[in-house]
Amino acid sequence: MSSKDHGSDLEESRSTKGQSPRRRHEDADFCSSTAVVVLTQKVFAETVGTYFLIFVGCGAFLVDKKYGSITFPGMAAAWGLVIVVMAYAVGHISGGHFNPAVTIAFAVFRQFPLTQVPSYIAAQMLGSILASGTLCLLYDVDQELFFGTLPSVSYGRALVLEIIITFLLMFVISGVATDNRSSGDFAGLAIGLTILINVLTTGQVCGASMNPARSLGPAIVMHNYKAIWIYIVGPVMGAILGAFAYNLIRYTDKPLNEITKSSSLLRSFTGN
Repeated sequence: MSSKDHGSDLEESRSTKGQSPRRRHEDADFCSSTAVVVLTQKVFAETVGTYFLIFVGCGAFLVDKKYGSITFPGMAAAWGLVIVVMAYAVGHISGGHFNPAVTIAFAVFRQFPLTQVPSYIAAQMLGSILASGTLCLLYDVDQELFFGTLPSVSYGRALVLEIIITFLLMFVISGVATDNRSSGDFAGLAIGLTILINVLTTGQVCGASMNPARSLGPAIVMHNYKAIWIYIVGPVMGAILGAFAYNLIRYTDKPLNEITKSSSLLRSFTGN
């Protein structure tokens, strides 16, 4: 044993000397508990999913700006398709939120554990920042190629548009991904198509963020925070209102045993 190893062992023994065997056992159990392992898997899945959401969506924007080969409808398709792909790839692990507004709305209506909200939002932000940094390095991005979200109309109109399109997104998510009566096998496709529609109709007007992480990641990396509040307040408000609206029509008089059981993908969007 080297002196370095001996020193580390001595330091470890000192750090645990004051702990009872029961305390050390509890700490070991906590680190290896099923709950901690599962949450770690979920957080990693959210990070990876959000990373590729931003990498593909914003990457399509950069490729079109540099080479003119994608066009605006192509960029909208990229946003919708990457959501479909990642929802089916990791939706059964983390629920496939990739969006702090969606996570918050689920938590508000008790469809997602409140204790997991900070971890999910941190993972989503990390994925967005890492993807934005990757794009800046690979495409040599300057402020003229800013791939965040900026409105081309007044701030008030942009805010209203963000609320409306995020309302629609969350309404669809609530319908296809949390209601046992829906066909959960097509949840990812329906959500991806909703994002495609929203980007096509409002992307050139308000930016069609629908996702605070989507806007904050590029803003942080490129130090451009113009109108950023719109893309935090709008999506969160829209998501909460969309979830509330669907919850008004969710309930049925049928007993639970008569409601068609859904697939694991449907249930996974709530994180349960």
